Amino acid sequence: MTPRGARRGRQRGLTLLEIMISLAIIGFMMTIAWTTIRSASEARITFVALEERNHEVRVALARMVADLQSAYLSSNEEMMFDNRRTMFIGKAEELRFSSFAHVSLWADANESDQTLIVYYLDDDRQHPGKEALYRKELRRPSNEPWEGEPGEHDVLLRAVEKLELQYWDWTEKKWQETWDSTKQDGEQNRLPSRVRIALTYKNPRGEELKLSTQARLLLPEVVQ
Repeated sequence: MTPRGARRGRQRGLTLLEIMISLAIIGFMMTIAWTTIRSASEARITFVALEERNHEVRVALARMVADLQSAYLSSNEEMMFDNRRTMFIGKAEELRFSSFAHVSLWADANESDQTLIVYYLDDDRQHPGKEALYRKELRRPSNEPWEGEPGEHDVLLRAVEKLELQYWDWTEKKWQETWDSTKQDGEQNRLPSRVRIALTYKNPRGEELKLSTQARLLLPEVVQ
């Protein structure tokens, strides 16, 4: 017969096979835990990137709406000049207009709240092959061509797929693809009552999205 102490000794020990099985189970559980943690981390990073991109687009649209709400035309200028000091010239992917939207950066600055603002698409240097939405602001409107006038250029939104602008003609009750307050036609010396803005862009997942809004112009009549 086997001594009782010897039996107890064998029962307390683990065989090599049992140790290997235990290690395999522990390794499997650690792999599952690491995969879960990594997936959660990647999901969080993607969610933050999506939210940041959406926020960028909404901020850009809000800035355009704020500028457009203060758009104006003035009769206190020489109407025969080729380049008016106040105007509203809109195309499908470009918009140039006079506005009361300028904000002085310091107190008692020798600046007016009148400004000329231009929105347009151009090459995005940080994203080759893509376009960015730019905002140019002229501190002092003049009768010179706006392209050569000094001003502040800001990138409002990078990697833009498409910018679409439409203008509501409140007399004809229809949307128009273009608007020019300086031409001798039905749009002369007046503003559209609304501007529809649509931005097409891609999110960090590569999905193409389109976000749109409307700006209501508060001064549709010429300021005397």
